[in-house]
Amino acid sequence: MLHGIDVSNWQGSVDWGRHAGDGVDFGFAKATEGTGFTDKWFARNWAAMRENWLVCGAYHFAHPKGDPDDQVRHFLDVIDAAGGLRAGDLIALDLERSGHLPPHRVAAFARRWCYVVSVVTGVRPLIYTFLSFAKKGYCAGLQDYPLWIAAPSHPKGRPVVPPPWERWAIHQYAHGSLDRNVFRGTRAQLTGLGLRPVEDRRRKA
Repeated sequence: MLHGIDVSNWQGSVDWGRHAGDGVDFGFAKATEGTGFTDKWFARNWAAMRENWLVCGAYHFAHPKGDPDDQVRHFLDVIDAAGGLRAGDLIALDLERSGHLPPHRVAAFARRWCYVVSVVTGVRPLIYTFLSFAKKGYCAGLQDYPLWIAAPSHPKGRPVVPPPWERWAIHQYAHGSLDRNVFRGTRAQLTGLGLRPVEDRRRKA
């Protein structure tokens, strides 16, 4: 398994070089939330992950009451301003708030967000969510997107998988000053979930 961390503005300055030296293989940094929030540390995190040869991931915190297309635009604009996507980079949707909407509305928002990101970038986003949230039906129809499950109460690498998924890709097994994650697979398999080189996309088209 590969080991990773995820961060946001709450962590402030992150010493990515130290984490890489300690065996961290991949990282996710919060980029945006809704349509009006940009994480002020994202550009620095994005550059530092790349400089330290980690597999780079960016995530968007979903506001299901908003327009998914506008939120995709905001998210991708922020990534572009930080240097853009390169081969192997990962994208994730943080889906953990309902905005007091019913499950079918939240799930429809997420499906649209993921569809637009997939069409625009060629990347199939991971879905970050919690067991209790998914069990209420807020993730209906997202089973074709890899699951990043937050389950800190379960042993590392042994989370319970909620419907509609049958397997997990990343397990966030610890919360704290840094959130800790594992990926079940190799570096090549992890980057295979990310942006493919243009020539690879053409061959598969």
